[in-house]
Amino acid sequence: MALATSYMTLAPKYCCVQKRSFIVTSGLSSAFKPILRALPQIPRQIDASKTFTDIKSKFLNAVVDSAFEFVDQLVLPSQNNFAPVEELGEPVAITYIEGDIPDHFPEGVFIRNGPNPLFGGLKSSKSILGRTNSVWVEGEGMLHALYFKRESDNGCCTIVYNNRYVETETYKLEKQSIKPLFLPAVKGDTFAVLSSMLLNGLRFGQLNKDYSNTNVFEHSGKFYSVSENHIPQEIDIFTLNTLKYWDVNGAWNRPFASHPKKVPGTGELVIFGVDATKPYLEIGIVSADGKELVHKEDIKLDRCSLCHDIGITSRYIVILDLPLIVDSNRLLKRGPLIKYEKEEYARIGIMPLYGDENSIQWFEVEPNSTFHIINSFEDGHEVVLWGCRALDSIIPGPEDGLNESKLFSRCYEWRLNMKSGEVKEKYLTGPEKFMDFPVINASFTGIKNRYGYTQVVDPAASYSADIPKYGALAKLYFGEPCSEFPVGETQQEELIRVEYHTFERNVFCTGSAFVPKEGGIEEDDGWIITFVHNEDTGISQVHIIDTKKFSGEAVAKITMPFRVPYGFHGAFMPISF
Repeated sequence: MALATSYMTLAPKYCCVQKRSFIVTSGLSSAFKPILRALPQIPRQIDASKTFTDIKSKFLNAVVDSAFEFVDQLVLPSQNNFAPVEELGEPVAITYIEGDIPDHFPEGVFIRNGPNPLFGGLKSSKSILGRTNSVWVEGEGMLHALYFKRESDNGCCTIVYNNRYVETETYKLEKQSIKPLFLPAVKGDTFAVLSSMLLNGLRFGQLNKDYSNTNVFEHSGKFYSVSENHIPQEIDIFTLNTLKYWDVNGAWNRPFASHPKKVPGTGELVIFGVDATKPYLEIGIVSADGKELVHKEDIKLDRCSLCHDIGITSRYIVILDLPLIVDSNRLLKRGPLIKYEKEEYARIGIMPLYGDENSIQWFEVEPNSTFHIINSFEDGHEVVLWGCRALDSIIPGPEDGLNESKLFSRCYEWRLNMKSGEVKEKYLTGPEKFMDFPVINASFTGIKNRYGYTQVVDPAASYSADIPKYGALAKLYFGEPCSEFPVGETQQEELIRVEYHTFERNVFCTGSAFVPKEGGIEEDDGWIITFVHNEDTGISQVHIIDTKKFSGEAVAKITMPFRVPYGFHGAFMPISF
């Protein structure tokens, strides 16, 4: 904290009360690391005493070096801002800003996670058994942080930027090497994938790397980086140093999904973890002080449904059991490890807090792929769930490229009647816009809210890049009906009002977060803050958008001193310097 305070004093001050003129020369989807340990025949943790003898280690390394070749995966011109950047090593002061930091904008840090592959980019491997490829959501996690500190004497704002790798054990192992060590082992030719898993397991004791590149969350004053395939890492929020793994004092020993949720009113944290072998999904509750796992339950699913998000209300936990399935048996039959099975069932489970498998009420729903929940709450006898729903899965990615709109999501509502068992489901937004990465005012998590915010897909840019890109933001008005429809179309469903904040051509956003206004009264008193990148100029910025004047110009555009690649989830964390 002292270090954080000292380097903040080096940066220039930006005041709201004084107009300043600055010349400004003129991420992607989360999504969700399906790098799950998959083969039941191979233990996930292999006794190092049996595998890491000098002789065996040298022999296995020689096998990999002679039989496998690492090659760079093709990077299209439209994918340039997905390429990794160098770690800074020390904070850098922000010197260019257009506009003003608002008076009631709080002190804190805007932080975003995302993949930043070592060795220059994602790799494939080639061998006589075939080829394996990295999935677009892979890559070592890098945190990008923008710090806002108010000066006590004049209220001016000091802004500092830093970035740093999340130092998982596998990151540290590869960092010591001059070349990649882990073979890609999620997607590719069946025998190549199987052999890569086997060799990774024998050499390193696990089948894939721990990326920690998806999200950042806070609990009980501590901050964590997380991805689906391993437990979180505690982060020093001021230096971005990786401190240690967080296993809730030894009580959580399985993967930890990227979107834990706080219980309204209690401050307890609902966590969950998906694995490729039984138990497929376990749910836990961590005490409000973060010291104890007070509840843990195997809900005994009969398949590994790749669940990335979970819902919460004051009384219930909302569970998604959808047909994006991880199946090692399918891999053994020369099929893909991860596949969206559109003919399989989809259901949503409502489990009481501190419930078990027998207390879950399941509701059959239309098959879909939903990675992100906007919010969930109780409304009479109904549990209402809002989410971003697609008709196919963008993970691990289509074999023939990203070329269908069904891979993109629209905002959707499920109403689950706990008394009658009835399900009502409908779209909330029209077919002309696709949305994902939703955020809300966190004070309304688990209770009925009026507003939500999403990133809006640019389909043409996404098709060109083969990876989703987001060219606008949307504000959702849940209590207001839509009054405008595309020319020649009539209203088919009860759609909601949507307001858009559209960026310039070839400018895309990533890691959006809601920042509540200090002293704010209404739910939408605040700002959306987001990283943006201009692909024509190569300049990265952070934009601050007033949610009360959402379609207007950003109130501040902060020019970053270095390129910031597209990434996944962002968050604004209030902190005291």
